[in-house]
Amino acid sequence: MRSLFEARAAKIAALIVEPLVQCAAGMAMHDASYIAGLRALCDQYGVHLITDEIAVGCGRTGTFFACEQAGIWPDFLCLSKGISGGYLPLSIVLSRDEIFDAFYHDDTARGFLHSHSYTGNPLACRAALATLDLFASDNVLAANAHKSAKLRSALAPLEEHAHVRNLRQCGTIFAFDAVIENAQDARTFSRRFFENALQRELLLRPIATTVYLMPPYILDDEELALLASRTRETFDATLAEVH
Repeated sequence: MRSLFEARAAKIAALIVEPLVQCAAGMAMHDASYIAGLRALCDQYGVHLITDEIAVGCGRTGTFFACEQAGIWPDFLCLSKGISGGYLPLSIVLSRDEIFDAFYHDDTARGFLHSHSYTGNPLACRAALATLDLFASDNVLAANAHKSAKLRSALAPLEEHAHVRNLRQCGTIFAFDAVIENAQDARTFSRRFFENALQRELLLRPIATTVYLMPPYILDDEELALLASRTRETFDATLAEVH
């Protein structure tokens, strides 16, 4: 990234990153220090830092905002999904005061007029406020830490599995990679795993050969144990189908 900035920073307006866990890339996890390093580079070269916390925010990685673990604040922060507890669709973009002020003007030629028909939907916003109240009243972050420890313990047998590589965790996100030698079996793994999971009352959708869990915060210890045991059962059943 430093080499890219050195060569092209004058033509780069912003850098966008999914902090701590790059979900669509196969749940690739990186240390918080990487985000701190990106913030320093962006400051050095005058590039805005945008953090995409749509999947990793709202307590998913252990802190309410993932970037908190790096001790930094981005120029823009994108939120969705967990901010309304999953009840209603809502997306939010947070920015710094100086960015907001740059577009706050009575002259519409200066104003940032981007919007759509459902901007500021009051019902979705009310769901988000209720969700934030629950985060405070139910101490959700502490409860999640307890649940994550339970799930990690229940998934531990996978670390010794001959066809599992890189069992990893970030907050309430768990992932591991299936070791499959046959190329055709690897290509069909995700679909077959999904179908086997449905038969065991689980809704799990691997990314290629990466199995991941992002459990709802409301699961109790018994449900977490069930999730772990049936994930292991699903994995073994899917492997038994290989050529």
